[in-house]
Formats: sequence, C-alpha cells, structure tokens
Amino acid sequence: MRSRRTTLAVPSSNPRFIEKARDLPADEILLDLEDAVAASAKEGARARVVEALNEGGWDGKVRAVRINDLETPWAYRDVIEVVEGAGAELDAIMLPKASDATHVQWLDRLLTQIERAMGYEVGRIGIEAQIEDARAMVGIDAIAAASPRLESLVLGPGDLMASINMKTLVVGEQPPGYTEGDAYHYIFMHILMAARAHDLQAIDGPYFNIRDVDAFTRVAERAAALGFDGKWVLHPSQVEAGNAVFSPSQEDYDHAELILDAYEHATTVEGRGAATLGDEMIDEASRKMALVIAAKGRAAGLPRTKRFEPPAA
Repeated sequence: MRSRRTTLAVPSSNPRFIEKARDLPADEILLDLEDAVAASAKEGARARVVEALNEGGWDGKVRAVRINDLETPWAYRDVIEVVEGAGAELDAIMLPKASDATHVQWLDRLLTQIERAMGYEVGRIGIEAQIEDARAMVGIDAIAAASPRLESLVLGPGDLMASINMKTLVVGEQPPGYTEGDAYHYIFMHILMAARAHDLQAIDGPYFNIRDVDAFTRVAERAAALGFDGKWVLHPSQVEAGNAVFSPSQEDYDHAELILDAYEHATTVEGRGAATLGDEMIDEASRKMALVIAAKGRAAGLPRTKRFEPPAA
C-alpha cells in the first residue's frame, strides 16, 4: 500500500500553496477541487491541477486530486480534464460524499474509459472514498467492496457530524454534554472494520484548529491507537506531528523486524512452528502483528538498528 501517514489538502486555486506543498514531507498531496475552491474558480483550478501534476517535483509523494461530488455540475468534467491532461502523473482520485457504492462504480467506469482512450494502463489510478454522511456509514461495506481501484476509506468529519446532527461546532472534538467514552468510537471502528475487511487503508479526517498542534496530536493519537493508517492535515505545522504519530517508534520497528527474522529462522531452518525471542514466545499471530508494524516502519523510511542473531545450536 502507498504510505498515507499524512495527506496534505491543498487548494487547487492557489498556485503559491501548490508550490509550497512540493517541499513539505507529507506522504500524500491532495490537490483539492472541492470545498477549498470557490464555485467561480473551479474550472480554472482544473487547469492548475493539470499543470502542477505535469510539472513534477512530487518525488516520493502520493499525488491525488479531490473532485467535486456527484451532485454538482463539475464532477464529470473534473475527472475528464484532469485525467486526460495529467493521468500519467496521477496516483489517485478522491471521491467526496461517496454515499453509495454506485458512486464509486461510476468513477471506476469513467476512469477505465479515459484510460483506454488515452492509452494509459487500465486500473492504475486508484480511488479514495470519503465517508461523509449517515447513508455512507450504513452502506460502508458495499462501498468498500465497490471497486478494485479503491485504496482507502477517508473520514469526512465535518459533513458527517452535520449529517447526524451532532451537537458541536468544533470538528474532531467531543460534543458538549457527552461525558461517557468517545462520541466518535463507533464511527472510527465501523470505518476501520470495513477498510480492513477489504484490504483498504483507513484515513482519519482533518482537525480544523490548525494552530493547536498539541490538540491535533491528541486526536491523531486516538485514530492511530485504533489502527488507522494516517490523517488529513490542513497546515504545514501539522505534517511533522502527523508523520510521527502514524509511524512506529524505532524500538517497536526494530522489535517487529526481529520477530519476523526469528520466526522465519524457526520455521524454515529449524522446522518448528513457534520460536522464542529472548523471553518472548513467537507464533503465527506474532508474525502477523509484526508484519503490520514492520510495513509501517519501512514505509516511514526507518532504518534497522538491531540485527537478528540465530540462537546457538
């Protein structure tokens, strides 16, 4: 999977922001044609997206574009103009307000038609589906299974909170009066289960108070603890914090790699179904857990600082 510890949303109508994003260490750059762009600027923003993608300079980053939702008059032209103009430089399209599996299927089919017409590799461009209302939450399993192009399910917290009439105006914070547990726990776990059942990534939505990095870190840690793969960021100040939260510690990464080495040695060299690493018993379940941490560490570019030494015969 592509690394998406941080997805930096960039208004496509702002050339200065686009240029600055090239040098930021976000894993994914999302050139936004939807909420961040005024209606009068949307058509011009498409041309800027095509230009920005074709200019390059995104080395190592996932390049994504968020189109407008299907209830608007802009969505189909967003897809056609961006993919025909810069499809070879595009990794994924984010579909906002993906309330139904048919929305994802529509985008899949349109992408396939354009790829065939342009001579692109069919199926290379991925889809990220934003879960933003109660209807999407109820039908999330069907949405997650709607297309082999799907790479992630992304929480759209503001629209979702409005959809269920949640009593708060602060996106990402607990609603006033809710004192027992976490008001978002069901939402997080439902998205996470649907994503994992279909081998997709689960991405948390943005935290709107862009100056409060401590608060951003706190809410990001909540999603990371459950198993989410990353989080949207709206400001450069959130990128470093987000990358740190969704990366394993050096100690955990090294330990995961040692578990994998020890298990492989035990099963392939010694012919045993279980192993020990120091005082720790290791089995197939240990290997699966270690694979998750090791994959995230590798995606984050962490170096190994410890090496496995086979036990003496």
